[in-house]
Amino acid sequence: MVVKESVIEREILSRAMDNELSCPDAFEVAWKLQIPARDVGSAADRLNHKIVKCQLGLFGHRPDKKIVKVNDFISKDLEAAIHNRLDNGKILCINAWEIAGALNLSRFSVSCACETLGIKIKECQLGAF
Repeated sequence: MVVKESVIEREILSRAMDNELSCPDAFEVAWKLQIPARDVGSAADRLNHKIVKCQLGLFGHRPDKKIVKVNDFISKDLEAAIHNRLDNGKILCINAWEIAGALNLSRFSVSCACETLGIKIKECQLGAF
């Protein structure tokens, strides 16, 4: 199914505030329209809307933008799952999400574990980084 750009943009505009679209809202648009998240990110760019409130805590939060933090403890299962999904020493955003789902953890907690391990997350599914 091909979704017209105008339909995607209309969905974004219905959820956006002050030219900002939250990561959760962007994924709701992708899910509702059954399109790749990157298409929503591209449409947000065309509208000059910033993606904010990254579900991994990496960008778009106030006042510090990044809210991810170092943890005191990481379970062996989580650490192994992260290390098993590394790509050139980094982990893809989608892989962090998949680990969270598989281990029944929040996406943010997986991101914090990566921060603790010194592992960078790359390739935002929305194209924000």
